[in-house]
Amino acid sequence: MTSNKEPIGKLISHLHRQNQKILAKELLPYGIGSGGQHSFLKLILSHPGITQDQMTSEIKCDKATTARSVKHLEASGYIERRTDPRDRRSSLLYPTAKALEFAPVFQSLLNDFNRKLSADLTGEEIDTLITLLHKVTRNSELLNGQS
Repeated sequence: MTSNKEPIGKLISHLHRQNQKILAKELLPYGIGSGGQHSFLKLILSHPGITQDQMTSEIKCDKATTARSVKHLEASGYIERRTDPRDRRSSLLYPTAKALEFAPVFQSLLNDFNRKLSADLTGEEIDTLITLLHKVTRNSELLNGQS
């Protein structure tokens, strides 16, 4: 199907860049910077003991981005590394007390941001949008050789 509308990829890319800028600004007072660090923190909070490789795979970014984010979150006191007892060369990442204390505030900020993004959409439109974005994501993954 062809259309004279803007390309889907362009719209998604623009939305992603805008979201990153807004979230970076919202989270700056808490010492969480740009580069999607919030995504890494959210993942560590929901999966304590995750490895950097697992995060890279889950977030679908490169290893250098993961390493930079982990380093910053560790320096900011949100996460700690513990040696993996099954593989001493690998580290497991855990949220610190600071991260656990911040988690409800963090989730509230993310929920509020989502509400603002979808402010003029009905519940049905939100459900449809999410379904369509999942379909587009699957197509993108197929094009990228992932499944």
